[in-house]
Amino acid sequence: METVLDIMTEALRAGVGVNGAVFALAAIGLNVQFGYTGLLQFGHVAFLLLGSYAVALTMGFFVGASGLVAIAGLLLSAVIAILLACVMALIMGGPTLKLRTDYLAIVTIAIAEILRLLTRSSLLEPLTNGVRGIQQFTDEFYALDPFEMAVSFFGRSLFTPRATWIILIGWVLVLLSSLVVWRLMSSPWGRVLKSIREDEDAARALGKNVFAYKLQALALGGGIAALAGVIRALDQSNVNPDGFLPIFTFVTYAGLIIGGAGTILGPILGPVIYWSLLQGFDAVLREGLDAGWIPETLLSSSDLSAIRFVLTGLILVLVMVFRPQGVFGNREEMVLDAN
Repeated sequence: METVLDIMTEALRAGVGVNGAVFALAAIGLNVQFGYTGLLQFGHVAFLLLGSYAVALTMGFFVGASGLVAIAGLLLSAVIAILLACVMALIMGGPTLKLRTDYLAIVTIAIAEILRLLTRSSLLEPLTNGVRGIQQFTDEFYALDPFEMAVSFFGRSLFTPRATWIILIGWVLVLLSSLVVWRLMSSPWGRVLKSIREDEDAARALGKNVFAYKLQALALGGGIAALAGVIRALDQSNVNPDGFLPIFTFVTYAGLIIGGAGTILGPILGPVIYWSLLQGFDAVLREGLDAGWIPETLLSSSDLSAIRFVLTGLILVLVMVFRPQGVFGNREEMVLDAN
């Protein structure tokens, strides 16, 4: 029983913790672009990079601030992050949104990598501090922390007061973003996005400016993803360009696919399931090794990191085979144009 509780605590900490909130926000933004509009873009991490650097650079001007001034600085950084994401969407979308499927994916992942390499280059080093990144910009934010006690789960420490504060902010943003997306997708604007996903030629024949709608979807999704970058930077108290590799985009896709693209709950609960499985498998394997259930000749502790990804990947494959629309998805809803 003690072992089961330990495993559940580890899985819960990963699923509803900061990682869960960050990837849920990122998946909500990606859902607007891919799930509702059908844009297969692989440069999503670029928006998180912009959000992270926006909060790091903006909060640097509020060192020593307290109370309402610190809150104003945080809100300003979030607004700047969203604006930068919208500008990035215009730059990324202008030359790419007339491309389809694999061509769009290749170009967008290249743009994201170019942006990452620029932030670590000597050209922008006076602004971004190059490969060393930016540190020590979160003191004013955590000074606002109202929590004094840790969160526990059946007597086991789940989150520290510091972690609880950033997790609360993250999940509030997830809730607000989901409400905005739900409202927009229930409007005529959202129905046009879905029609573009199904058949953009038909939407164009009905007089819709397909390019403009795609650009708007890219900007909206990018703005939400930038907020994920803000939360990630505040949690880590550090922004480094090498923390924004393409793998971040693919993990976001994995969470969205597990939950179900083109839905409201899918991008929220999909990442929670992904991170809970990943950490849960890790905890099970470690307990198995410690208890002697798994012989060291079969599996060593150095293999755990790889094996947990193998097992999580297997779950993802099974979801794609038996439930391609995702746990919360609707198969009839997700008929993407693959031309």
